[in-house]
Amino acid sequence: MYITITSFNNLHGSKPLVLEGLIKLVKEPENKYDTEAIACEMRYFGKIGYVANSTQTVIKGCMSAGRVVDKIDDEYFAKIKFITGNTAIAKILTPDEFIEEVENPESDMHYLCENPENIDLEKIEKNFIK
Repeated sequence: MYITITSFNNLHGSKPLVLEGLIKLVKEPENKYDTEAIACEMRYFGKIGYVANSTQTVIKGCMSAGRVVDKIDDEYFAKIKFITGNTAIAKILTPDEFIEEVENPESDMHYLCENPENIDLEKIEKNFIK
């Protein structure tokens, strides 16, 4: 599953984005503008933007936040695959890729996720579209 990341925080712009950079996806059901909002966070920068949720901002071939919100846990992870101007395309990690990140002591996962063992990988596997 691929997603478009947009609405970058004006403080950082697209500066924190690097290819293969790990992004933490955090659902924001209490968001006053969009109950399907999914925030994107990075190590060192915190919140950098949101998963796009509009036909005007979702890049063709990517899933909107509304299509992804029920397929992931309250927090999950993706990796940046493409960066263009003020948007990026990230791939949501498969359960196998998630485990690989957890097992890598150098991964930003260890700074972004307090309890990776609490993430429901069975839910992700069941909903993952290959």
